[in-house]
Amino acid sequence: QVELEESGGGSVLAGGSLRLSCKPFEFIVSSRCMAWFRQAPAQEREAVAVIWSVENTFYAESVKGRFAISRDNPENILYLQMNNLKPDDTAIYYCAAAPSWKCDESPLFAGHYNYWGQGTQVTVSS
Repeated sequence: QVELEESGGGSVLAGGSLRLSCKPFEFIVSSRCMAWFRQAPAQEREAVAVIWSVENTFYAESVKGRFAISRDNPENILYLQMNNLKPDDTAIYYCAAAPSWKCDESPLFAGHYNYWGQGTQVTVSS
């Protein structure tokens, strides 16, 4: 059963943009801590961007100023707008959800997230 449906990955040249989308089927995005993680080959999964409660956000240092996480509450969709993409951004990107209070403790810990998408590949070439 698909709990979070992701879309929007693809291949782009460095400097290009992509927008990832994530739609949950069992809850509303504004009720949970919602995050985008990514995992590159032979690397650990890392939190890229997180949004929870009214407008708490977190961004990994490597994406600050280039990525933006947002929620479309009427459509119940989570987005990740990725601009000025770099080859180092190449990875599988995962949408994830956790109880909001767990992100008050730590938004970065993957173990707090109990819903995960199937992942979408983002490839950035130079």
